[in-house]
Amino acid sequence: MGRAFEFRKARKMKRWGNMARVFTKIGKEIAITVKSGGADPHNNPRLRVLMQNAKAANMPKENVERAIKRAISKDQADYKEILYEGYAPFGVAVVVETATDNNMRTVANVRSYFNKAGGSLGTAGCLTFLFDHKSIFKIAKTEDMDIDELELILIDYGVDEIFEEDGEVTISAPFESYGKLQKYLDDNNLEILSGDFERLPVDLKQVTPEERIIIEKMLDKFDDDEDVTNVFHNMAE
Repeated sequence: MGRAFEFRKARKMKRWGNMARVFTKIGKEIAITVKSGGADPHNNPRLRVLMQNAKAANMPKENVERAIKRAISKDQADYKEILYEGYAPFGVAVVVETATDNNMRTVANVRSYFNKAGGSLGTAGCLTFLFDHKSIFKIAKTEDMDIDELELILIDYGVDEIFEEDGEVTISAPFESYGKLQKYLDDNNLEILSGDFERLPVDLKQVTPEERIIIEKMLDKFDDDEDVTNVFHNMAE
């Protein structure tokens, strides 16, 4: 198992531990996906995966159905996905993904979280080089599945890491490989348990325990903001 996944696992535990926040995140993703690709999961591959994500997060089926219905109604707000990049104190890079219906509110909040902690909000694209944008799929492990053989096949789809854990197979590939990789998994009847995007740090920043406390207080502010869908950083766990 690569160090990237150890980092990812530790980073995700806190945010995904709050069920209400997870449901809000998935609901916004469903709204954006339905508006761009339609409400029929058979014709909208990304929506199919989001429905699996909702199932994996124990999101009630009726919540998913309501999110889809709201997305096609005239009353649903139009969410825009906006990326913010900046530095926390002590040189830790932070990338914040948001889904918002009010950009003025969101950017004001994001800037204030950085500033109050002694960090700074940067310009678009200033920290992209510090993170690898990845597609992450989890699929069910079948009895006759040969992980090594599957890995050889998926190399042609850009996959750079694959491993099994607790009956699930995790697959990592570049961001742009998401569509063709999902198509292969669907076409070969491999059960997709979840599919998501991650920004994995290229290099980790070491901090002292005292510095970590200050940075984590800032990260908590982002986690508590409903406009924020994901926060990525390069602080070593």
